[in-house]
Amino acid sequence: MPRRISRGLLVKSPHIDRILARRKTWEIRGARAHIREVIALIRSGSGEIVGTCEIVDVVGPMTLADYKQNARKAGLASASITRLPYAKTFAWVLKNVKAVKKPRPYKHPPGAAAVGEVTALFRLMPFECSHS
Repeated sequence: MPRRISRGLLVKSPHIDRILARRKTWEIRGARAHIREVIALIRSGSGEIVGTCEIVDVVGPMTLADYKQNARKAGLASASITRLPYAKTFAWVLKNVKAVKKPRPYKHPPGAAAVGEVTALFRLMPFECSHS
């Protein structure tokens, strides 16, 4: 059954690939996500929606010990972590990740929030998404 999705998240490669392969269940960000809903996953720089997932929880702010202990959920090796990526580091907990069969183009909305390398959740033109 198709779902109506109205928010998207830009994720750079190789992180988006780990999410779609279900090897990364935490998306690490410098702010909380205040929503709990299904969102579009957009490969940064591609102009395409490549999947969907549900944000079900937020963990944090995390300490360095928390981050290292849960490195695998973030798609990392614990030994590779030497510091927190943000002053306040949060994990957006992702579930029900699904790749779309055919990537869907999208247009980046004017004024979508961007801070440094991180683009936050932004509103999309609502669309129906079916994975079958």
